[in-house]
Amino acid sequence: MVPASPSPERSGGKAASGSGEQTASAPAGNTDTQGLDPSQLKLLSQLKSRDREVRAHESAHQAVGGQYAGAVSYTYQRGPDGAQYAVGGEVSIDTAPVEGNPQATIAKMQTVRAAALAPAEPSAQDQAVAAQAMQLMLQPRAELATESAEEGSASGQSSTSGGSGDSGDEADSGLRINQNASATYQSISGLVEAGDARRPSSPIQAIA
Repeated sequence: MVPASPSPERSGGKAASGSGEQTASAPAGNTDTQGLDPSQLKLLSQLKSRDREVRAHESAHQAVGGQYAGAVSYTYQRGPDGAQYAVGGEVSIDTAPVEGNPQATIAKMQTVRAAALAPAEPSAQDQAVAAQAMQLMLQPRAELATESAEEGSASGQSSTSGGSGDSGDEADSGLRINQNASATYQSISGLVEAGDARRPSSPIQAIA
């Protein structure tokens, strides 16, 4: 599970730093299965499979998230062989925009989105956070489009007098870009709300 938050921090009260769940070790490779009945052996096989899935899922989030991802923490279940198996996990990820730097915000959200979709089978929660990152990318893109249009308009006005209308065309083009970006922003915003990804704290859960 990867909570998307303005700053890297744990959510849900699970696996806080220094807790028993956080420090529990991976299951031993050679566990004692003697004396286990068929149902216990089946459960053990399921726990081992789940453990592998959870670790691979969370490791993918963390590896792609890079500097914006926190440490992986797991929740464990004791198997019939006495070993602890990971059945859930989380990696916090920083989704705060870069203040005053639209370009850096776009680059950061691209990384966040890639991290959310990094596992082989992203869950619905993974996709919701990816959509949230896309939403957070659109506003700075609109800002950059507006700045570009304004710069183009100013340049056109200073280089022409009485003009051919080129500067007006550039301004109109910039306005259309801005309007398109705004429309896309509203569309994605509606998608995120429908997916219940409006809150920055919405978690990404490992696939079962």
